[in-house]
Amino acid sequence: MSHYPHLLAPLDLGFTTLKNRVLMGSMHTGLEETGDWNRVAEFYATRARGGVALMVTGGMAPNPEGGFLPGAAGLYTDTDIANHRIVTDRVHDAGGKIAMQILHAGRYAYGPKCVAPSAIKSPISPFPPQELGEDGIEKQINDIVTAATRARAAGYDGVEVMGSEGYFINQFLVTHTNKRTDRWGGSYENRMRLPVEIMRRVRAAVGADFIVIYRLSMIDLIPNGSTWEEVVQLAKAMEAAGASILNTGIGWHEARIPTIATSVPRRAFAWVTRKLMGEVSIPIITSNRINTPDVAEQVLAEGCADMVSMARPFLADPDFVAKAAAGKSAEIAPCIACNQACLDHTFSGKLSSCLVNPRACHETELRVAPATTRKTIAVIGAGPAGLSAALTAAERGHDVTLFDKSDRIGGQLNLAKQVPGKEEFWGLVDYYDTMVAKTGITLALGKVATPDDLAGFDEIIIATGVLPRDPGIPGQDGPNVVSYIDVLRGDVQVGEKVAIIGAGGIGFDVAEFLVTEHSPTDHLPDWLQEWGVGDPADVRGGLRTEGPQPDAPVRQVTLLQRKAEKLGKRLGKTTGWIHRAGLQMKNVQMIGGVNYDRIDAQGLHVSHGADRSDPKVIAADTIVLCAGQLPERSLADQLIAAGRTVHIIGGADVAAELDAKRAIDQGTRLAAAL
Repeated sequence: MSHYPHLLAPLDLGFTTLKNRVLMGSMHTGLEETGDWNRVAEFYATRARGGVALMVTGGMAPNPEGGFLPGAAGLYTDTDIANHRIVTDRVHDAGGKIAMQILHAGRYAYGPKCVAPSAIKSPISPFPPQELGEDGIEKQINDIVTAATRARAAGYDGVEVMGSEGYFINQFLVTHTNKRTDRWGGSYENRMRLPVEIMRRVRAAVGADFIVIYRLSMIDLIPNGSTWEEVVQLAKAMEAAGASILNTGIGWHEARIPTIATSVPRRAFAWVTRKLMGEVSIPIITSNRINTPDVAEQVLAEGCADMVSMARPFLADPDFVAKAAAGKSAEIAPCIACNQACLDHTFSGKLSSCLVNPRACHETELRVAPATTRKTIAVIGAGPAGLSAALTAAERGHDVTLFDKSDRIGGQLNLAKQVPGKEEFWGLVDYYDTMVAKTGITLALGKVATPDDLAGFDEIIIATGVLPRDPGIPGQDGPNVVSYIDVLRGDVQVGEKVAIIGAGGIGFDVAEFLVTEHSPTDHLPDWLQEWGVGDPADVRGGLRTEGPQPDAPVRQVTLLQRKAEKLGKRLGKTTGWIHRAGLQMKNVQMIGGVNYDRIDAQGLHVSHGADRSDPKVIAADTIVLCAGQLPERSLADQLIAAGRTVHIIGGADVAAELDAKRAIDQGTRLAAAL
């Protein structure tokens, strides 16, 4: 009997059958832009071998003006077709199917030649678009149709026409971006003319036996977005025009509501897709924050969709489907929706990867091969760096002993998982527990390793993490001053008024922890209320007229930093705004450019500038120190002094800010090379 009968059931499309109900959704990785087509092919083939039914590539531009970034990949020439054929052949040899996404960025294109229905600049791009004339619109349609025919010539099983997330087609659909008065604007029939014409012509060009997916924006989450009646009308029109499948898009990129970050509840928008079920007869795919087989199975069993789209979970673990089918779901490396190595990289023009799985997008150069000589390896520190090194070394066949002074593995992940909105870290630690047991790593927990303990090992890896930096503030040894570690562990009582010294990632996490009593991430109705999301059948675009309605903060918190810059400026590129907005909704005061003069019973005394002007007291019952970290290298220094060779990774190597992405990558690469 199948462990997941709905998830693993085949889906008959008439001319072809998908072997299960899992789509690997489109992700722009940057791989195609490297020009290394073997590398691109191996990325997709690895996921095909892992059992996913159908994959969708990152967005391929139909023309230069439609590329999201300058130099965006596309299918412009016969050479491009030959390059893409390398990918499709590799995927088919691996038993998979793959569709190419056609993405025209419209006013989101990051270049001066971007085009749009109206000359309205996007808030996420510095370039105002050129308004298209009739001939220009015709050119865009023809280029999209040509891209579809080239995709078929390149061996793809289908295409996905990107009609959501605020890209070109979506821009025609709503009055927010379409101010035209000709036959492409005005009434909804006119505004939907573009996607209907594109779908009709694409289907005619590629024939009946080719998958054509339309990515439909189900809820725009912007002012003047589509009504639900318009969404249904477009869905029916897409079916009539020849779409094989409708895929779900949630929110525009410029929307001020998070849709895929870790603080978003799992399956947060499946209820929207469920509203469309029964309105059309073609399959509907649901998406966004579905990251475990159990969640995916539940969504399908409840009738929310015919198929589920998961994108980043296949960065975290390409064998997601195969492990689920084998009853090994606990061994699936979980996507924690952190965005740090995927979307943050994409929007910074870097190659994507995955915090949890550094091998993602590096399949051809970061290989984990069986060791030619088995070694005994000691890893000291069971945080992210140490765990990744230990597991990779054990996977290669080395004999690994993992030491940690704590009685449990996880290191500072065990602090992160206490923060409201970071509940996914519980699953990550559980995964590490499972894999440590499976790989046979010897655990030496609750023990401070000494040089004598390490005398017999062939290799020693130091992953001892960090120590809190001493900010050297007069009065910091007072009874009203505590460390962030003690706060997140729940070891201290915190007063009603709190000043947090240090506004890096930890400072923001501590502030969230202290102002939140019940995490809305665990309760979808609360989260929808907090961010002002409503039913698109009731409110246009799914935005409640009353706006965000978060719970009241349980404490009065002031967040401070020495740097005279916007607080949170150095947080994640795609998630920093979420953290800032969340704390602002909880009335957290944010103050930068301060000197910490002293602490006393009144609270924290601060001033500004070298002349210490404008002195004031931040009244606080409790002052929390989050003033940075220093590498914990005491054991490493002892071993080096004794003439031992050691490898230092993670926070013990660099402790500028806790960085699990760098730590896991560093540990994996080191162990792969030993």
